[in-house]
Amino acid sequence: MQLAMVGDIGGTHARFAMVDLAADRLEIDTPETLLCSEYESMDAAVRHYLDRLGADSQPKSIAIAVAGPVVDGATIFTNMDWTVSEPRLRQTGFAHALLINDYEALASAAPLITSQHCHGLGPDLAQDMDKTVAILGAGTGFGVAALVRGNGCEAIMATEGGHIAFAPTDAYEVEILSRLMARFGRVSIERILSGPGLLSLYIAMCDIDGHPPSCDTPPQVTTEALAGDGPAQRAVARFCSILGSTAGDFALSYGAKGGVYIAGGVSPRLLNFFDSGEFRQRFEAKGRFASYLQSIPTGVITHPYLALLGAARRLQGHSF
Repeated sequence: MQLAMVGDIGGTHARFAMVDLAADRLEIDTPETLLCSEYESMDAAVRHYLDRLGADSQPKSIAIAVAGPVVDGATIFTNMDWTVSEPRLRQTGFAHALLINDYEALASAAPLITSQHCHGLGPDLAQDMDKTVAILGAGTGFGVAALVRGNGCEAIMATEGGHIAFAPTDAYEVEILSRLMARFGRVSIERILSGPGLLSLYIAMCDIDGHPPSCDTPPQVTTEALAGDGPAQRAVARFCSILGSTAGDFALSYGAKGGVYIAGGVSPRLLNFFDSGEFRQRFEAKGRFASYLQSIPTGVITHPYLALLGAARRLQGHSF
């Protein structure tokens, strides 16, 4: 047995667990989700988890996935006073520490995705384990990464793809773009495909359709859509359609013949909209390359701890 601690830290929650790196199949053990605002630092949250675990001694290794860019083994969160770095983790008592981007962790976990924790979208297509896989997701922002595979090798490509420009596909989306440009200037994918982006999309569509907006927060838009509110439903349906187009764009950009999977905190609540809407149709609607997209599996990841498994997988392959 080779126990290690893994974590997934965002702007709101910190998720921790233990894994046995020597096991034939990586599995999460004793997971716990903490509210970041209740702890003054990452060190305090890590110590709380270990104390609750009741371990006599902490494991030698730790890997943490964070929602933000990692530069020289460190990241600084923009919405809380936490600094996370590999040296600081070692000061907490770990001999080996690894800090990675959260979508880098998700891409690393792509080979572990099974039908048990993935809601398929479109035709039932098996993942080709020799082909590149793309992971996208809407949360506070829009994350993009890929597990690039070929010739028996693999590498992680973590990007800032959420900041490329939004590309409308019909006249209505041109109207959406026009209104968002008036608010933001340049309009990136993240301005629409994120929690805050969903609210912006909803407000823009209410303006186009002549309905006064009644929702003030992204969760309210989702809740009202699920409850049957017309304007909210139309906004969420459009959100899923635009995500389908975007997923198809990244499938082409990465050559992701192994699959394109949707992660993030927003999408798992919208499965009915994905199933009944135009996600897969928009994914494949790439003109002369439609047949290229038709063979690529797509799905929404429902595994609550996939980033933790990805962090563990990176730890397995890391030489300290």
